[in-house]
Amino acid sequence: MQGSIQKVDYNIILKDKHDDGNTYKIEIKVPLSLGFIERMKFITEENGIRSAYQLKHIKNDDKYVYFEGEVFLKTSANYKYYFSFEANKDFKYYKRRDKYGEKNIGDDEKWNLSINFDTPDWAKGKIMYHIFVDRFNRVGDKPKEMPKRTVYENWEDEMIVGPSKDGIWNADFYGGNLKGIEEKLDYIKSLGVSIIYLSPVVWSQSNHRYDASDYEQVDPYLGTNDDLKSLCDKAHEKGMKVVLDAVFNHTGNDSKYFNEYGTFDTIGAYQSKDSKYYNFYKKYYENNQTYFGYWWGMPNLPVCDGKSKEWQQYIYGEHGIIDKWFELGIDGLRLDVADELTDEFIEGIRKAVKRNKEDGLILGEVWKNPMRMNRGYISSGKGMDSVMNYPLVDALIRYFKYTDTDKLIRVLNEIINEYPEDTRNTLMNFTSTHDITRAITIFGSPHFNPYNEWVWDAGNDREWQKNYKLTKEEYERGKEIYKSYIFTLAFLPGILSIFYGDEIGLDGMGNLANRKQFPKTIEDKELLEFFRKIGRIRNEETFLEEANIDILDVNDKLFIFERQKEDRDAIVAINRTGDQQKIILPDKFKNPDRIYTINDGRIIDINEIPPHEGLVLRKHL
Repeated sequence: MQGSIQKVDYNIILKDKHDDGNTYKIEIKVPLSLGFIERMKFITEENGIRSAYQLKHIKNDDKYVYFEGEVFLKTSANYKYYFSFEANKDFKYYKRRDKYGEKNIGDDEKWNLSINFDTPDWAKGKIMYHIFVDRFNRVGDKPKEMPKRTVYENWEDEMIVGPSKDGIWNADFYGGNLKGIEEKLDYIKSLGVSIIYLSPVVWSQSNHRYDASDYEQVDPYLGTNDDLKSLCDKAHEKGMKVVLDAVFNHTGNDSKYFNEYGTFDTIGAYQSKDSKYYNFYKKYYENNQTYFGYWWGMPNLPVCDGKSKEWQQYIYGEHGIIDKWFELGIDGLRLDVADELTDEFIEGIRKAVKRNKEDGLILGEVWKNPMRMNRGYISSGKGMDSVMNYPLVDALIRYFKYTDTDKLIRVLNEIINEYPEDTRNTLMNFTSTHDITRAITIFGSPHFNPYNEWVWDAGNDREWQKNYKLTKEEYERGKEIYKSYIFTLAFLPGILSIFYGDEIGLDGMGNLANRKQFPKTIEDKELLEFFRKIGRIRNEETFLEEANIDILDVNDKLFIFERQKEDRDAIVAINRTGDQQKIILPDKFKNPDRIYTINDGRIIDINEIPPHEGLVLRKHL
């Protein structure tokens, strides 16, 4: 690693690599013109802990004074570092952004360094397709009904939003299956996708499958374990990876592990303390009674005990569940409710993933800034690679819908200054997800409150959510803003994750009505072509995968930022208003090599951006 600040040159050289960290040699030379240099220190900050390492004076020549030293840095994803010294008894810093000599130093003026932590190159800056499997595509006949399940006669039947048979929620199935995804791989690939993210596929008691009944088997409505292997093999042939949703915080109560209803042949934890699964679950003790814990009080979701050695061994031990899944060909995991898993458990998952695939990906569902939660999710370097980027998506939607510049600026600064670089490049920047109102509905509908905790909160009236549909006028108005949002998201650092159907304008209010079946006939082909264009740009401009980002301006009219790596540079400008806006471009972009816009042909003068339009100028320096 090399760097240059002002006229100071420094090197950070790896000497020895250890399991728990690395030994580095630090070299720095300072121009004699600054005066008499002494007390040179290499300063690191990690998880709020500051360490200063005195560097030894080595020699002088006719231009420079040289210092060096050795330091041991433990494994961590997010060290910050800088230098301090005295010149003619005057205290100074050397730091980023070509600044020195000040006695205060901000986070944006420190360099970042990761020790024994890097994320898979195949995930950086790529496009992901997120599939809610039951609702995507079905190949073959309607599946036979199983107990406590309702199956729609036809793919086009209206979905249930609320309880179905016997008052059970989420027990209605369309029968989307793994062969259905395999059939549509060419369609998925046409969007520029190189990562497929599947909602849970293991045998479960609901259509969303976040309540496992048997981790060792693919749900029979989806197919078989061999079908999952076949899908992975076919995806790999087309240059795509497969990431699987992993739910290890809780199981279903109707499972072979808990077996509350005696459905399975096993003796479940609910039935007996002698069950081999009894220690899988978290218990509470009160008045000499033992009670199981349930996720958010839901009686169908008993919580697993992450500290249980039996549970740990079953999930991430040798020949455990993670090993079995990777044997079928998957390439990574998305950890459901990762913030409710212990750090020890997440570290165990990482070891299991990496022993199966050194470049396996681990994404976590964490809704807030993971670097500020006093956990080792990422910062330890032993946990997850990255997270779902809820803060950015919420801030970006608020910006386009409500002109909330403050939140967008704050969130972007946190991501740029606090997240490790590799994490930033693999953040899951989603268009929508199975848990939130679809973005096009948010932009088109007037039924949202800017003061809600999350911009997509839609109230709790399920019947209203089910029946809500954008009018034609609302759809077209929402689509115009939606395209600006997607265009912006596509050029920010991280993975662009497309929730199935978002590319064709599928709408949905709330977190059940947003899970409609993918239509057999695509109506908005213009929107689909827009997404395909985004995919082509992302795949052509490979420098965006790891390019630095500088925010140039965020105001009530324009959002302007720059992406740069080595000899490639791009400026991105988006007009969030309904009026034409003028921009003043830096001189280096006056004659760009390439021009990309949201709507082809609308921009005539690159110094003026039409309403709800976006512009990217790419320059080969």
